[in-house]
Formats: sequence, C-alpha cells, structure tokens
Amino acid sequence: MTKEHQQQNAIDPAIISGGMGVRISYWVMSRIVSMMGGLGVVSGTGLEIVYPRLLQDGDPGGHVRRAFTELVRRQPALAGPVWELFDKYYIEGGRPAGSPYKTVPSCRLTRIENFRPGPDSFWELPSEMQVLVLAANFSEVWLAREGHDRPVGINFLRKVERPLPWALYGALLAGAAYVIVGAGSPDELPGMIDKLSRHEPASMSFKVYGARSDSGGFYATVRPELLKTGGEKLPPPKFLAIVSSFGLAKELAANPATRPYGFVIEGSEAGGHSAAPSKMCFDAEGKPLLIYTDKDRADIGAIAGLGLPFWLAGAYASHARLKTARDLGAVGIQFGTLAALSSQSGMEPVLRSRVLKLLRAGELKVTNAMVSPTGFPFKVARVPGTVSEPEVYQARHRRCDIGLLQTAYLKPDGSLGYRCPAEPLDAFIAKGGRAKNAEGRVCLCNALLAAAGVPQVQQNGYVEPAIVTLGEDLESARELTCALPPGHETYTIGKALKFLRDAA
Repeated sequence: MTKEHQQQNAIDPAIISGGMGVRISYWVMSRIVSMMGGLGVVSGTGLEIVYPRLLQDGDPGGHVRRAFTELVRRQPALAGPVWELFDKYYIEGGRPAGSPYKTVPSCRLTRIENFRPGPDSFWELPSEMQVLVLAANFSEVWLAREGHDRPVGINFLRKVERPLPWALYGALLAGAAYVIVGAGSPDELPGMIDKLSRHEPASMSFKVYGARSDSGGFYATVRPELLKTGGEKLPPPKFLAIVSSFGLAKELAANPATRPYGFVIEGSEAGGHSAAPSKMCFDAEGKPLLIYTDKDRADIGAIAGLGLPFWLAGAYASHARLKTARDLGAVGIQFGTLAALSSQSGMEPVLRSRVLKLLRAGELKVTNAMVSPTGFPFKVARVPGTVSEPEVYQARHRRCDIGLLQTAYLKPDGSLGYRCPAEPLDAFIAKGGRAKNAEGRVCLCNALLAAAGVPQVQQNGYVEPAIVTLGEDLESARELTCALPPGHETYTIGKALKFLRDAA
C-alpha cells in the first residue's frame, strides 16, 4: 500500500452504509452512522415524491418544515417557491386514513430555447419541480447532518436521470461530503459537481430513443441564475463511482474530466440493481437466466492499481470481511442489507417484521430477476404480500403515475414522449416499445415507495404493494437477529456498526 493510500485511508471512513431503495437509507439512520464514525449515506431516489407525501401525512416531527426553513435561510430567493410548495402539500394532522396522496407532477422536461449554439438541445424541469427536487434533496442531506460535523453522503441512480441534476445541486447546497452514483456510467458527474459547486449552469446527457445520430445530444440543464441561488463557492463533495468491472473503472480513471475520487466495487451479491452477467444464458422459453461466474467478478487488484481509494460492497458485511477488504488495499466496505433490516432504516415496520420473521426461520430467499424497467437485473426478496409473489403481481393493474424510470423518445413533432416497460402494455407498444421488454416488469416507483411506508392509495381503495430488495448475503443479519434477547424483534444500526467493527 502506497503512502498516499495510507493517508487517504486515515481520512476516509472505513464503513459506508449503502444508499438503498427509496428512503430505506433515510436521514435518521444515516445520521447515526455518521455520528458513530462511519459514512452515513442517504438515498436520493424519489425524494421529490416522498417529501410531498410526508407533508400530506402532517409532517410528523416537523422535520420537513425545519429543513425548508434552513434552506430558505441559506437561499432567501427560494422563500416564495419553497413555502408555496409546503402549503400546496401540507395537511395539518395528516390526510384522512385510506385517502390517496395528491399527485406530484412528473419530471418531464421542456426545451430551453436559444441556450447555446450548435446541434445539441438543452432541457429543464418545470420551475415547480426544479424547486421541489432541490428542496427535497437539500432537506434529506441537511437533516442527516444536523447536530454534528461528521461527513454525510448521498446516493443517486444514473438511470433516474431527469431529476438528477437538480437533486445533485440540492445535495451540494446542504453540504454533502460524498456523492455516490451507480446504475449506469457516471462519467459526467465530476464536471457537474465542479460547476454546481460554483453555482454555474451544469448539464447531464439523457438518452432519447428515435433521435438521429447527427441531430446532437440531449441535456438536462440546471441554471442556478434562474433559481436565483448562489453565494460563496460550495465545498465540492468527493465523488465515488459504483463499478462492477475493471473496464469501467479504468475508463473513468483515465480521463481527468471523468476521474472520480474513488470507487465502490459492487459484486453481483449486492442488493438493488446489478450489472448483467458478461455471458447471458436463456431458458427454453427464451427468458434470461441470470447466472454469474468468476468471470463476472471485478479484478480488485487491477482496480487497486489505478491508485484511487476504493471500498468493497456485496457480501462484505462482517468484521472478518472488513479485514479482508483492508488487506486487499480497500479503504473499507459498504454494507446494505444489514442496515436495511435495522430498526432505524426507513423500511415500513410491519413489512420489516415479516422479513425478519422469514430471516430467523431460515426461509428468506433473495433472487435475481429481470423485473426492473431499467433492464438491469434486480435483487428481489420473496416476501408474502409483496409483488415478489405471482398472485400479487398479477392482481395489480399496470399503471405509470410516477414515471421516474421512464425513458424519453422523440415524437414526430420534435417534442419528447415518455414510456416505461411497466406501464399498461398497449400504451407502451403504442409509444414504440417492444412487448418483450415489458414481460415481468414491475413498477419499482410505486413498489419502493410502498416499502418505505408511503404507498399510494388508488381511487378504488387499492393500496400499492411493496417490493423488498436485499443482497444475497443474509448471514450477518441473521446472526444479529438470532442473537437478540427475548422480546426484541430487530437490532439497532449502532449494533450493526459494532458488529462490523468488533472481532467475534
């Protein structure tokens, strides 16, 4: 290990909590992890949906109001738009039980006219959604940082691309110390972080199906001057790219414009989205078999040779595995499943109880499935009452009323349309989608919101079912759960950190 690596290891936390799901890694848990000397990471996915639902539930604890107040104090020009949003969604005492949440406008982009010369086109969210995305991400990071001076990080999915630039800016305004991005190549993040830390316009490309290759790129663009935000230069956070192969790590590290601070090397055992196997196999019906081999494992030694700090994730949640990671040159580990099942995670408590009961009985199964609209493999825990069960999946009517995982396509008139493999099949096909790409797809937007305890209630009273994603390695969580005293259902996140740090 080089002297530079040793110095970095002394500065960076050895233990990172994963930025999981929609609000599974939320500010309460992440704050505790950071205060205990780890790096607490909040999930930045879907916060622009979560925060309006919290307000409609009466803002329990007044946390949203407190965070919005701090945002307005730091950026007074946002006072009007922020409090308009608060008043739009806030319900004193909470919405009546069993009533639907008010719908939040989807993150659909409009073209910015005459922004820059050339073939590229630049797009932005409607002004209300710009402020909502920014405010929600600011709030989640600020709440995790409140009352201490330890670093806090935020995790984004590159595949949730349209709100990401505004979410990133909100996180920077709140003082996020680390930004972690996976589910796609995050090569544009370093440049965006640099510009947004100086309150300058920043753009991120997004894919548009049907666009001609010579028609230029499409870019979602934050313009701080329109939001009237600004001030002194913000401390730029350290950017960590989630990778599963040496090839992507090498490509990112080779160019100063795309080089991250470091990497989270995620194995195929990790929960959530995974990279597909290098060699795809199919069953007799032509359905993909997600079989990973040693060829799919990242070359840790080669990535270490790039000279950047890295952490190992997926089946590293134990003291022994932490030591193994350090011996391999890693700064430390990222752990997810152990955190997701702790009592301070954002998982809905009754749902977590069901998962833990299965875990204690040795009956909890986690499978790799092609359920995600992104096309990435996705880990699904088999839990009764969730869409992992065929009868629950079949009973749910397809709908796309949130749209975070929609992809854009070009309409004949030059405007953007949006489609999702999890929406009603006839609508998806009418928009140019292929029926094969819709087979078995689950609405992760609604299902993950339900897992976080804020499920939508449809007009007919139907409550959206949840989905639970966990890593394949359940041993550490099972060990902690089975060692609990009588009457205790689950362990605290503090207990999980102690478990990771202490030798058996």
